[in-house]
Amino acid sequence: MDFSRTKIICTIGPATSSLPVMKSLYNNGMNVVRINMSHATHKFAKSVIDKVKKINSDPASKHGSIGVLLDTQGPEIRTGDTEIPLDLKVGEEVTLTVRDEVDVETSSIKINYKDLIHSVNPGSKITVDNGLINFKVISKEEETLLCKVLDGGKLGSKRHVNLPGVRVNLPSITSKDLDDIQFGIKNDVDFIALSFVRNKEDLEKLQDILDSKKSPAKIIAKIENQEGLDNIHDICKSSWGVMVARGDLGIETSLVDLPNIQRRIMYACAKWGRRSIVATHLLESMIDNPTPTRAEVTDIANAIYEGADGIMLSGETGVGKYPKECVDFLKAVALKTEKFRTLGYESHLVPHSDWQHIGVTAKTLAESIDADGIIAITRTGKTAQYISNAKPFGIPIFVFTGNKSTLRQLSLVGSTVPHYLTGLKDHEKTLKKVTKLLKRYYGTDKKLKFIMVSSIFSEEHSEAIQIINI
Repeated sequence: MDFSRTKIICTIGPATSSLPVMKSLYNNGMNVVRINMSHATHKFAKSVIDKVKKINSDPASKHGSIGVLLDTQGPEIRTGDTEIPLDLKVGEEVTLTVRDEVDVETSSIKINYKDLIHSVNPGSKITVDNGLINFKVISKEEETLLCKVLDGGKLGSKRHVNLPGVRVNLPSITSKDLDDIQFGIKNDVDFIALSFVRNKEDLEKLQDILDSKKSPAKIIAKIENQEGLDNIHDICKSSWGVMVARGDLGIETSLVDLPNIQRRIMYACAKWGRRSIVATHLLESMIDNPTPTRAEVTDIANAIYEGADGIMLSGETGVGKYPKECVDFLKAVALKTEKFRTLGYESHLVPHSDWQHIGVTAKTLAESIDADGIIAITRTGKTAQYISNAKPFGIPIFVFTGNKSTLRQLSLVGSTVPHYLTGLKDHEKTLKKVTKLLKRYYGTDKKLKFIMVSSIFSEEHSEAIQIINI
């Protein structure tokens, strides 16, 4: 049985935006489509969403519905426009300016952050273009910084700027983000990833927007700086899921400590029962090469050992030459790695309700009787999430729901195999339908044993957990 506990998220870009390629990624194991609003227009995003809906509505689609994740740009600081890239040499001095003039001297680099001058001091480090170019502040004036080039290179237009250790005085949801979020709500996206989350208040602002529009979209908090890391437990408690966004996180914190930081975040997700995503550079070399490096394969395996619900591809599928092969490698590594237990962070799970205790009990019982699977009947998906939080070892969670929004959101819940099924209130009829689907899924006449968990039936049937033989 070709079942993977770990969900695969693919960024859709120029390399993968056609319907045939998206279908190919889906058939090879893609569970969630990511739309990066740092680069995507609403027109492009709408075309991707429409194609996802087309795939999801195809009766031949057999791996569950694809979820759509809208990833906000967030409060980014960038360099200005330049017709000719600046060739920066190590050791030379350059001026960084916040002046509004477009036609500044070629030795000046425009930065679109008015508080830049007040945010840094002589000796501070400024990082550009994901750490490829670095400056050290020598002195500052009212609107300019005199800096020394520590690491040089060619600086093009609108390159991303990081100020390590500095709290950026920008809103958590920018006007562009708000516009993109409204677009996402209108087009029924399933997840909204909020960039540069610093505290739970950032998440509450987004939740207020979703609530005002009665949107069921779930919030993914992207952890990208030290403040977000410092508040990780409060952030976990206030979000549906968390993304370890290792690109900015590796610049804003300590690159050499990044593996330990990742584990801290993954532990917090497991403790509070939140979905977890590991992102950035999983298969970076495969943007240009048909096979990954050995280190990348090990990196993917480590994320799975840590209990990740999802692993995410960015440029690999957005602009890379081998998007299909990237998905193949992710799934192949997952299938091999999932034969071993996680690091056990889920043993520290804090139950939020009686149903979380039931989820843990279902997992324990399923493992003890060597069950073929766990059956979850649910409207909202919470029952499935409670079981997933316990991370059953090698045992799939077959989830049946009559809610299509829930079905799509299950695309990011680890260990789940979601199915759309109507008429769930009738216990006997539902069990017959489930039995038929599972026999077809396993393709065997042998006796199968399952643990069934259902909050829907719990009112009329005293046992929320049952052992089912089919």
